[in-house]
Amino acid sequence: MKKVLFLLLSALMIAMNGFAASPAATSLDRIVAVVGREIILDSDINEQELMLRLQYPDAKSDPQLRKKILDNLINQKILLTKAKIDTVKVDEKSVDDQAAARYSSLRAGFPTVSAMETRFGQPVNRLKQRIRDDIKEQQMIDAFRRKNFRDATVSYAETTSFYNQEKDKLPELPETVSVSQIVKMPVITEAEKQSALDKIKAVQQKIASGSNFAALAKEFSDDPGSRENGGDLGFTRKGELVPPYEKTAYSLKPGQISGIVESRFGYHIIQLIDKDGDRIHSRHILAVFDRSKTDVPATVALLKSIREDILSGKTTFAAMAEKYSDDSASAASGGVISSGSGDKNIETGTLRPDLQKIIGGLKNRGEISQPEKIEPDKSAAFYALFMLNSREPAHRLTLEHDFTRIEELARNRKSQERFNAWIESLKKQVMVQVMSDI
Repeated sequence: MKKVLFLLLSALMIAMNGFAASPAATSLDRIVAVVGREIILDSDINEQELMLRLQYPDAKSDPQLRKKILDNLINQKILLTKAKIDTVKVDEKSVDDQAAARYSSLRAGFPTVSAMETRFGQPVNRLKQRIRDDIKEQQMIDAFRRKNFRDATVSYAETTSFYNQEKDKLPELPETVSVSQIVKMPVITEAEKQSALDKIKAVQQKIASGSNFAALAKEFSDDPGSRENGGDLGFTRKGELVPPYEKTAYSLKPGQISGIVESRFGYHIIQLIDKDGDRIHSRHILAVFDRSKTDVPATVALLKSIREDILSGKTTFAAMAEKYSDDSASAASGGVISSGSGDKNIETGTLRPDLQKIIGGLKNRGEISQPEKIEPDKSAAFYALFMLNSREPAHRLTLEHDFTRIEELARNRKSQERFNAWIESLKKQVMVQVMSDI
């Protein structure tokens, strides 16, 4: 399994950059290797080691994991160096769009920008820039690779030969499941919503009386990430802000101030500062909902009602996820949960224990759980419905049932062998210096 895993490791590396908050990234760092004019830091290896260990539990027992990560990072930097030498061009709009989508997915996991900044140990603008740089560099690498290297193809005979040679080494594939979810943060009590509404209405009256918006944000806003900047959120793109806020902000003209807008965080008053193509520059004042004052029975009742409507055929799970789910990442795909690598078939053993128990109780395709309380380690508890889309039992690979997967493994090995030979030829053109042991 380890051999199969690391055939794909180089493709995973850049995709995971910018998502791990490694302790080493905030302490004294050191240069591990220099490739051309590019450097590889110890924190780069730590970040990717953390992500791989979380994503692939088997990797924990591999004593060569850090060396394999370094080797793949060196390969990536060699390709990046050659791409820059060849002045490879990428679609900047595509880079911006992908960066916005990745940031939006990341942002959805935190209640405030400030909480996200604390978790990653860097300000949001730096985090956004890092995400964009990672995506642009990967696109440059991909473009250079497409131009100069073709992945291998394998024939039927090569696939069967590969299987016959390797079948005793191929491990049993673990059970995988495809699952959809509808996530609801606990419903705020009517009394608490009224309290927040009274506060934002008082601010609205001050704005109507001519008070300065930025000064009011500094005094009254409950958003710690923007309050000290007068509520200024800087430039953002579509998908980076919660939908109600975004819909209203994009409808405003520069200088215009919105009415009261409700989101899952609370009540906002928004001022549009500027527009630049598909980007907007806005500021806001937020009267936040006190999450300690929630109506759990109402939350559960809502999810039960949604479940009944789906089971009765009035609607679909995907439609309800898009309409009601507070997890924007999965809601955009009809509630389908994806792994960190984007795979919709997730190894059951990699799920949290509570989710394993819930999913284990769903026996048939299309079966939907009752509303379940989920308590993440580092974020607020929420309630959710889960639907089983498919389940693939654990089994050993066979040509009869898994030909496509075996063909992919054979193709990956052949491509990797050719890729390694190509990288070795490029190493003669790019300086590579490993500075210290890892």
